Parts: sequence; structure tokens; C-alpha cells
Amino acid sequence: MIMANYQKELDAIIEKTQKEGGSVPTLFLHSCCAPCSSYVLDYLCKYFKITVFYYNPNISYQEEYLKRVEEQKRLIASYNQEGKGHPISIVEGVYEPQVFYEMAKGLEQCPEGGERCFRCYELRLRETAKLAGEGGYDYFTTTLTISPLKNATKLNEIGFALSEEFEVTWLPSDFKKKDGYKRSIELSKEYDLYRQDYCGCVYSKEERYG
Repeated sequence: MIMANYQKELDAIIEKTQKEGGSVPTLFLHSCCAPCSSYVLDYLCKYFKITVFYYNPNISYQEEYLKRVEEQKRLIASYNQEGKGHPISIVEGVYEPQVFYEMAKGLEQCPEGGERCFRCYELRLRETAKLAGEGGYDYFTTTLTISPLKNATKLNEIGFALSEEFEVTWLPSDFKKKDGYKRSIELSKEYDLYRQDYCGCVYSKEERYG
């Protein structure tokens, strides 16, 4: 079985839009956190007008959620001030952890990276696709594929399926490629970003700390 190369697919889309010229395509980008978005925004803001969608009901504690979303806003403000590319805007979704807990019922004992995580991907990407379609964006995608701990194949499968359902184009990605993850660590240090050591939900925290 030949595995898809999502980075090559993304490169081809960028090359095509650059050759065609015209208006800059718009991207509704789901972000899980500032550190993961650091490389993605640095990379893509040269080619797209990006609206970051911060929607992460999986984050179990309000204090943790607020810390992460403020770091996201601070990073975007810094990038815009530096003029890295096209201006970046942000939309903060509703913080609704009860929606995550409802989704996770019966899957509490699943290991990290299993079915519970796949459903969490779908939960967050569904809301992203819905709003991207309603907002008339050219593309939607997520920063989640930058993590070596996240299943990029599954994320892209979900993205393509939601693309058909909501009639908005999924931008394929595997942002960890081309040293993307390594670069995100470098940028996190450069901008002194709060870099959490667990994904966000109570289950991932328990698995991390025992």
C-alpha cells in the first residue's frame, strides 16, 4: 500500500496558487496551541490569509485553557508586528469541556493515540469545517499534524471527509515534515512560549503523570 505524502500535496497546492496569482487564498486554521502553531503560521502566512481558530474543548482545566489561549494571541500579535507575511487574525471558539467529556464516554481507559483521540480530532475539526464553510474560506486545516504523537494519516482522513460534508476544501498537511516539529521547538524558545508537556485532556495528563 502506497502511503500518501501530504507534505507533497500541500507543496503542490501552494505552487499552483502562486503560479495562478490573483487574490490570496484564505485559510481557517484550527490551532491546538501556540507552540504547535508557531512553525505552521511562520510557514503558511506567506501564502495564505490565515484566521486561527482556537477551539479546544479537550483542555480539562480552565486555568490551563486560559494560559494556552493567551499564548496563542501573544504569538499572533508578535508575528503581525514583525510582518512575517499576510496579517493573521484569530477567532476563539467556545470553551465547552462538557462536550469533550460527553464524546469521551466509554473511552476513558483508551490509551493516548487511540480511538478517544481520533474522536477528539473529529470533534475539533468538525467545528472548524462548519465555520470555514459558513465563512466562505478557501481552505481549512489544523496544526495537529506537526506533532510526532498525532496520527497525521487519520487527521487527513477526517479532514477530507469533513471537506465533502461541509463543502469547503481541506488543506492536506504533515507539518512535522521538512523539520517542522524541530522548527516549532526553536520558535517556542525564541518567543519564550509556554510549552505544555501533555496534550490537554485529563486522560492525557493522567497518563503523563500517573
